[in-house]
Formats: sequence, structure tokens, C-alpha cells
Amino acid sequence: MKEQKKIMIIGAGILQVPAIKKAKELGLYVFALDMNPSAPGFKLADESIQLSTIDVENAVQKASKIRPHAVMTLASDMPIRTVAAIGEKCGLNTISIETAFNATNKGKMRKHLKQKNVPIPRFFVVSSLEEYVEASNNFENKFIVKPADNSGSRGIFLVEQKSDIIEAFQYAKKHSRSGEILLEEYMEGPEVSVEALTINGMTHVIAITDKLTTGAPHFVEMGHSIPSQLSVDIQQEIINVTVSAIEAIGIDIGPSHTEIIVTKDGPKIVELGARLGGDNITTHLVPLATGIDMVECTIRLALGEDVVIPKKNYKGAAIRYLKSSQGILKSIDYLEEAKNINGVKEIIIIKNIGERITDINNSNDRIGYVITQTESAKKAIDICEKAVNLININVL
Repeated sequence: MKEQKKIMIIGAGILQVPAIKKAKELGLYVFALDMNPSAPGFKLADESIQLSTIDVENAVQKASKIRPHAVMTLASDMPIRTVAAIGEKCGLNTISIETAFNATNKGKMRKHLKQKNVPIPRFFVVSSLEEYVEASNNFENKFIVKPADNSGSRGIFLVEQKSDIIEAFQYAKKHSRSGEILLEEYMEGPEVSVEALTINGMTHVIAITDKLTTGAPHFVEMGHSIPSQLSVDIQQEIINVTVSAIEAIGIDIGPSHTEIIVTKDGPKIVELGARLGGDNITTHLVPLATGIDMVECTIRLALGEDVVIPKKNYKGAAIRYLKSSQGILKSIDYLEEAKNINGVKEIIIIKNIGERITDINNSNDRIGYVITQTESAKKAIDICEKAVNLININVL
């Protein structure tokens, strides 16, 4: 009897559920690792390992006993280090430990990109308040402060005036695991992400995603749409910069999610993750718009299989996150009516009735979202907004 192949999925939270489901569909035996005993992925996996996704040493020990045929994480940054360490120990198809560090520490990432002349904002990496204040003097106007090693818009602050400087440092520092803080030039222009797969050292761009954020001071993402509505010439520039960045930090296998702002001087890298894009981009929008299942491709690459990118479909897909005033969530009305709008594929409410709704300072503060699909990105966005405007969120 043929041996059932085993995969370790680092993380069992909501972001990892599509990977666990897909691995099961592909007939794999799934080990899911997460420190949360109530993680939703544990209900779907064959075996659960209650352990922090960033506890590299113990995760490697577990992997040494399991001897999986593949290891991956879906849309989380820091577990990439765990994936790479398991890959090295067990001889699996992952990026190197060095590349994992380059992809998860924004300071290291910036330095590698600068060395390879990849367009990036002007930046400084600091640890102490003294260094930070000194570095801030290099910016005449607005600048961004962020932790060097976090994601999901956590710890990001736009400094617009001198009185914001200390608050920005404290906010970013609170979210930094290493204590390092990144200061960088504030870039203005359309923001996109690039979803790509690198196979045998060759990068294939699957989609360019247009973004909508809350803007200053925290820039939390509130919407995405595929395909990009930017001009063909600008999209080609974005692709060129992305491929250069992926090569610069050493990604030679697997997915990547690159965030870019198209400035007046051209596209510049905001961040680059050696992982699939979160916020339902690669799990929902990419397959709805292109027909390409990046999650399946990533799993097959991790298994060492030959992966051929299928021919793209050309449709439009969009997501918009719900907003409301602050308070205790009392009720949500007209959900069924919104779900029945032609083109709406899914409406998910993340917060529970009775839960406190706060300002949106990071991605965890969002209430829920609407996903749509139709013949173009513009029409998909219009349908999203129609559904969002219909839904009535009542808070006290």
C-alpha cells in the first residue's frame, strides 16, 4: 500500500484553514501546529501540535520525529523562520534560513534590496530612543515608523509633525519583537501587492492586486481587487521591480507577496513576504480572478512535485472590509439581502455580537468583509460597495 504523505502546516488559525483544507483534499496527512488550543485548523487536521509557531527549536524537534514530506505556512510572516528551519533539518523544499530572516526582518530586507539596487524608500534601523530621535532628524517632512519584525499593519505610524515623534516610537516599539524600529521615507501613490510563485529559481507573477487602506496614521488594508487597473506600462515596471526584489533576498522556491507603492519616481518596495498573501487575496481573489489555485501550487512545490502554472482566466474579483462606529456590537441587519446581490460570493462577519468595536488600528480590528466576482475589477468593486452600504451594523 502506498505511503500517505505527511505535511506540517505551521499555524492553525483562520489564515491557515484554506491550506489545511487543500492539503486534506490532496490526500495528505496533516499535522497542524499552533499555540492556541482552540485554533480552528485543529478541527480539520489529522494531528494537532500545541506549540507556538515561532518556537523554532521545539518545532524542529517535533518535525525530526514526524519526518514530514513537506512543511509550509500560508499567510503569516514570522512562522516562515520555523518553516525554513524544519526544511533545513528534514531536507525539504523550502527557502533557506538566511532567506527567511531576510524576508521577516524589515531592516535586513531593506539592506539586501539596497545592495542590489532595488528601488526602496530611504530608511534607518534603530533600537534606542536616542538613535531614533537622531535618525528622525534626517526627515524634513512626514515619515513612517514601524517595527522591524511584525505584520498585519501592527505598529505602523505616520509621523506628520514633531509632536508625534515620541508617540510613534512607543507605538512601534510595543509591537517589535526584537526591539528594532524602522524609520522610512513616506511614499505617496497607488499601492499594490504582487502575488508570485518561484519555481526552480524562476519567478512567475500570478496577479497584481490594487489596494485600499485606511490611510494615516496606521494604513490598515480595507480592500483589494484583481486585476490591477493601473496602466500596462506601470504594471510591467511593477513586475520588473518585484522579480528583482525576490532575487535580491534569495527566494528560489515557493510563494511571495510583495507590497509596492507607485511613486512619482516609479514603483518602490514597501515589504516583501516569502509567503502567500493574506486578507483572502491568494485564497479567494486570485482563484476567482485568474482560476489559479496558489495554495495548491504552494503545497505541491513543498512536496517537491513539478508545478506548471495553468493558463489564466481573466475575470474581476474584489474584497471590501466593513466599518462602523465604535461601541458594543448589538446587531447586523440586511446580511441575507446583501448575500443575494448578484456577484457576491461570500460575506463573513469576524466579530461576535456583544463584542467591542474599536477604531481600526490593525487588521485584527476589522469587523468582516464582502467578496465579489464578475467580469471586471471595477464592477467587482462596485458590487462590493453596494453590499457594504446595504449591511447595517448597529453598535451601542
